[in-house]
Amino acid sequence: MEPELSITDIDDRITIAQKVLSRHSRSHPEHINGVHTLADARFARYKLSQQKEDLDKSILHCTEAILLQPVSQGGLPPYIVKLLFDLAFALLRRSEDFERPEDVEYTIKYLRYLRGLPVLLNSLGLPGNIVTRSLVKALAVQVKLESGDGTRNIEEMVVLCRELLTTNISTDDFAFAFPPLYEALDAEFNRGPVQSLDEIIECLLDAATMCPLESYHVPLALAYTLNFRWMQTHLIDDNEEAVALLEKLLNTNQPGGVPDSIRRQASSLAVGLELDRLTMFENPLDSEVTIPRLRALLNSSFVDEELRLEITDTLAELARQRFIQYGLAEGLEEANSYTSQLVDLSPSQSPQILEDILRADAVLDSHSVAEMAEKIQHLEELLSNTPPGTERHRMCLGDLANWYGSKFSRTNDISDIEQSIEYSRLFLDATRSSDWLGIPLYILHDNLLSAFERTDKTDYLDESITVAYDILELRGTEGVRFHTTWKLALSLLDREKILGRREDRLEAIRLISTVIDDQYAREPERFRLSCRWANIARRISHPTTLTAYKRAMLLLYKSLSFAPTVSIQHARLVELGKDCLAMPLDYASFQIKLGRFEEAVETLEQGRALLWSEMRGLRTSMAQLIEEAPPLARRFAEINQELEALTISDTPSGRPEMEDGVAQDGDWTDPFGRLFVKREKLMEERDTLISQIRGRPGLEEFLKAPSFTTLRSAASRGPVIIINHCEWHSDILIIIHNSLPCAIPTTNDFYARANKLRDELVEARKHGLDSGKYQDALSSVLKGLYELVGEPVIKRLRLLGVPEQSRIWWCPTSVFCSLPLHAMGPISSSKPREQYFSDLYIPSYTPSLSALIESRKSSPQTLEQPSLLLVARPDDSLPGVKGEIKAIQALKSQVTVTGLISSEATPSSVVEGLRSNRFAHVACHGALETGKPFEASFKLHGGSRLTLLEAVRSRLPDAEFAFLSCCHTAEITEESVADEALHLTAAIQYCGFRSVVGTMWEMADTDGRDLAKSFYKSLFSSQETSGPYYERSAGALRDATQKLRGKRGISLERWVNFVHYGA
Repeated sequence: MEPELSITDIDDRITIAQKVLSRHSRSHPEHINGVHTLADARFARYKLSQQKEDLDKSILHCTEAILLQPVSQGGLPPYIVKLLFDLAFALLRRSEDFERPEDVEYTIKYLRYLRGLPVLLNSLGLPGNIVTRSLVKALAVQVKLESGDGTRNIEEMVVLCRELLTTNISTDDFAFAFPPLYEALDAEFNRGPVQSLDEIIECLLDAATMCPLESYHVPLALAYTLNFRWMQTHLIDDNEEAVALLEKLLNTNQPGGVPDSIRRQASSLAVGLELDRLTMFENPLDSEVTIPRLRALLNSSFVDEELRLEITDTLAELARQRFIQYGLAEGLEEANSYTSQLVDLSPSQSPQILEDILRADAVLDSHSVAEMAEKIQHLEELLSNTPPGTERHRMCLGDLANWYGSKFSRTNDISDIEQSIEYSRLFLDATRSSDWLGIPLYILHDNLLSAFERTDKTDYLDESITVAYDILELRGTEGVRFHTTWKLALSLLDREKILGRREDRLEAIRLISTVIDDQYAREPERFRLSCRWANIARRISHPTTLTAYKRAMLLLYKSLSFAPTVSIQHARLVELGKDCLAMPLDYASFQIKLGRFEEAVETLEQGRALLWSEMRGLRTSMAQLIEEAPPLARRFAEINQELEALTISDTPSGRPEMEDGVAQDGDWTDPFGRLFVKREKLMEERDTLISQIRGRPGLEEFLKAPSFTTLRSAASRGPVIIINHCEWHSDILIIIHNSLPCAIPTTNDFYARANKLRDELVEARKHGLDSGKYQDALSSVLKGLYELVGEPVIKRLRLLGVPEQSRIWWCPTSVFCSLPLHAMGPISSSKPREQYFSDLYIPSYTPSLSALIESRKSSPQTLEQPSLLLVARPDDSLPGVKGEIKAIQALKSQVTVTGLISSEATPSSVVEGLRSNRFAHVACHGALETGKPFEASFKLHGGSRLTLLEAVRSRLPDAEFAFLSCCHTAEITEESVADEALHLTAAIQYCGFRSVVGTMWEMADTDGRDLAKSFYKSLFSSQETSGPYYERSAGALRDATQKLRGKRGISLERWVNFVHYGA
């Protein structure tokens, strides 16, 4: 029947055929032809009317036509074969449209029979492929109707499809035969694991390689099938392959143009795959790849309204996570914009779509308490009018549980959470399928915990623990196993505190150990849990304590790996919190307790100055590698340079580049996402190269954490003293270059006393550095430091035979990074003038042992007169700088001075000047930004600034020492991580200067002039002229501060202020 015929045309044909029947007997050939015509006409009419009566009559007439045929002894005549095929096709349609299992059973019998008559079929113009693909379809329908053996049907379908691939297969064959494989799989999958999943995928993969470009159904069916295996096995390759197939279908440049109906299916599946992966693995890289894809889909014409709202909801959450994880202000703005779109829904949208969107957490939280109460009232009225046992009734119960829970978060009214719990239980009871039990269990579990926190009633706690175990027993909960286990462990620890049940603590430790390596959880979350594990295990001397610490150390680095810039990495460190940041110090104290001093030194080195260490690793020497494998070395150096540029760049915008509301060139990736993805690809390639390099003889330790044997070379010029400030137990370790570390016992109140000294100094600074209160406090702190640290250290140095006036280096942790260890005292002495630590030894500081080792690496030596860059910005606020300029310019007989004064001192000129001079002297204002250590800066001409981050970008291989005669250059920025040593002095040292003089706080204007005169006089008249200048700078600073100290009217804080870093 021609497709353009209308129902009226078909009815006319039916009337004609009925007249023919009335004129002939039942056995007459014309009568039989008329019955067949009626069968065809009724089937054609059904396709337009969708009335079952038409289909029933078509089947009846077809059956009648077959039965009216005279019996033939030579087998079925061709005419009967054609009728039998039509009957099978009509029965297949009725079985599918009206769920009639008996019809599809007959269809399968007829089609199997017809497959044995290939010659007759061909003579009728019915290629065997049509019968085969119809049989594939029938077998799929039988699986969907649960009327046969699903596994056997699917196996037969695969065999039939593979047979089709060996024939002269047409585009229609691809379109009709292969999608039913997915349809049958969909039905069988809902009833349990599918055994032949791999065979189906292999078959569809072969079909996909053979089908023409316009056969869109095959790649779509393959993507659906890969999705099933992904859901069953969580193999990431299946997810990626499915998404890649769908991306091609969604590509607007696809040849021929993909129909919108296919695009809609592809987009819906693509969104589902992306969301499943994000939920399952919580991988930040996946989020950054997903965001532009969803933005593109959101702006596509073929996406339907329901999917558009789901995409909007997802983008809102992803944007919100960007703000939380990376501090992107644009992320919060974008999230709020998407949430507004969800809240301001038009009346045209369906109630079901509205309900789905209103369940989103962001939308729930956006309502006022009054609006929540109104919504609850509406839902309770709806519930009372909805028959129990229906899906609508079940969803009402779940919505009420959510709305009451959200209302409780605002009101803290116990009745709200009790109502939420009640509806959660009803929601759970109404959920029959085990596949959907997770949602009501999650809601009930969280509500029970909220009720316990509000009431302290252990009944709620006990039930929450039971429910958590129920969740962990469910199939397919891998994506929530980690967080559920964490909550369960915390609940067990809460119950132990209340009831004193030691078995609860032991069970919590056991549970944590099972998920600490969970691949579905984010590294920062796993790191936090590993810290908690180590803490609770250590408190009861549990045998897993050491394992917990080792896991925590490993996860500490991984916690930073997905932060694309150092600024964000620092923010992530701050976000980890005090307890997590103290983990390396805790671990070291545990190792010291076990007598493993060398390992403790390694741990402290690995656990602090992480950002400097990471950046230093990107400047790794390639000397040995260049000799061994030049191409490998070249590529590794290129990657390092690219990574360094990305890592120390400013955090870019999170908004895509737009033109008239549309992304430029159709690319919805924003600059931040582009940087993120590029960096991750480079990091992946770098890791691969590192593995290859370590596989070469002699390079097995390439870029591995340095051993104690390597680290103790930091003490080659004098002892290095590490102070481990730890709440468990603090320790002082002295490293001598040719022996094992030496531990100095500390008192039990060491940790608290050190905190008190730091707090006393910080509090006193609020009164001003020149105030009497600050002078008294500083004096008290120096005295307290001497009693706490100085006295035991001096005694041990003397026992070790370290002579006075030797160089020593402080490598402090925690609060000691902000305390003036170099000036501890006064020390009891027979000398007329008060003696401080720097009178006995020549002190320096180092952020880490590696930094000190790096600062001693040989640089090209020259017999030429050294050059000094003078950067100065004299103005009314710094009148003393003019005298400082004169003092430096007076050195022209010893050094070649290049001056950048006032207007000449711009950020670019200063960076260029640093590259071409061995020495540097900077005299200007120094500035700190609370919570933003990388924005600490030198104030230069016209309000311009040279920030710490800009300084870090420089490479100065020939630099020797720098004198930073500015305020705050060695001060830890407030709200930054002390153990990271993120200050201007450390930054200048990282750039290449082997030694740097900095300040711990504000400096007096004239001190720069006075100290500079004494410093350079001592430096250039040193008795030890054989050593490089940068190694003499610490002694020169000590001499200069002693002279400053001897001047009349010089307060304590003025000479204590200056510190030396590096070699």
